[in-house]
Amino acid sequence: MKWIEANPSGPLQGTVKIPGSKNSSLALLAAACLADEPVMLKGIPNILDFRVIADIVNEIGVQMVREPSGDIIIDPRQICHAQLDTAKTSKYRASYYFVGALLAKFGKVTIGYPGGDDFVSRPIDQHIKVLKAMGATITFHEDRYDVEAQSGLKGCTVHFDTITSGATINAMLAAVLAEGRTELRQAAVDPEVVDTANLLNLMGAKISGAGTDTVRIQGVKQLGGCEYSVIPDRLIAGAFLMAAGATKGVVTVDDVIPEHLGSCLTKLREIGLCIEQKDQSLTAYGDVPLRATRVRTGMYPVFATDLQQPITALLLRAPGRSIVTDKVYPNRFNHVPQLRRMGAEIQVRRGSAFIQGGMPLKGAFVHVSDVRAGTCLLIASLIAEGTTIITGVDHIERGYEDVIGQFRSLGADLTLHEGEYGQVSADQQRSMLR
Repeated sequence: MKWIEANPSGPLQGTVKIPGSKNSSLALLAAACLADEPVMLKGIPNILDFRVIADIVNEIGVQMVREPSGDIIIDPRQICHAQLDTAKTSKYRASYYFVGALLAKFGKVTIGYPGGDDFVSRPIDQHIKVLKAMGATITFHEDRYDVEAQSGLKGCTVHFDTITSGATINAMLAAVLAEGRTELRQAAVDPEVVDTANLLNLMGAKISGAGTDTVRIQGVKQLGGCEYSVIPDRLIAGAFLMAAGATKGVVTVDDVIPEHLGSCLTKLREIGLCIEQKDQSLTAYGDVPLRATRVRTGMYPVFATDLQQPITALLLRAPGRSIVTDKVYPNRFNHVPQLRRMGAEIQVRRGSAFIQGGMPLKGAFVHVSDVRAGTCLLIASLIAEGTTIITGVDHIERGYEDVIGQFRSLGADLTLHEGEYGQVSADQQRSMLR
């Protein structure tokens, strides 16, 4: 097993180059499978989810190769079927994108239920709604579901019941090769939706309105190859800015699109951080008095649910009571019991975390339950007294290519270990994982 040893590190200092967006990458890799020619994607991070995807698609005939430069070449011309490995597709949530990407070509897709980070209930009902409206039938089995459209997909008008970036992207993937025109209303406006639409249009799709609440797709007969660069990861950028505030440091995030972080930057300034903004970089100055605040998450451009956990670590340093309410995933608070192990005073009630800031933290044994919880615990461990042992590293690796290297470049005292940590008793391990 892998585990991280973290020690108090003082103020983080330096510059971090932000990698390509994890959430965009998962959609772009699936979108490339719609082409009838090779596609080159630049900036795709070498995270655990990418390696799972490469394994899945290689089994159905896709040649997906990472060049020494880091560029990914996807050649989908030899896809022979769309019966995806149910166990492997259940290892990460965004596997559902392969339904939209392969259904028009093959008429039937078999796939495992989406896995990845578990926030208790993350339904795919809006995906199903779109697919049925376009003429598909869905059969649910114990370990998989089959989506069929043997007569082809037909364009339609769909009004989403709730704003969802995953279903908006999946609908675009299904619609680009469908017959006729599709209109998506109350669509998500996330940068990752726009990124996917931009790639598809470069491949020859006809998509308009991405980035607004109404997206229109005119179906085409086929798509070609191209070269495309993924957008930078706004969520990783935001987390490093928060780490600067938590450790009283100065951190610059480079190769970013500041406009993608609008609500995050507004909240950080409200808390008290000084933010310097340039065309492609942001610098956070954290050696400032912090103020308690209230955070409410929502769909973009509202404050991102994926940043509520990292900002919790920052607010532990702000004297007074802060409240973090997650309107997207009200049960996304698995990091709170772990922070309590470190001495944090946090109570969770009805989708809100009530944080008493300004209390000292101490090192402890903690376990990571999802990518963003891992970021939160890493930041908290850097400001705690004593050593913190962090397990569940595989969850962190789902979103970061080299999280230890990035934090260490800023002065963080983090060490990644493999194997059993002999000084931790079996009872302590069992207690930690409860």
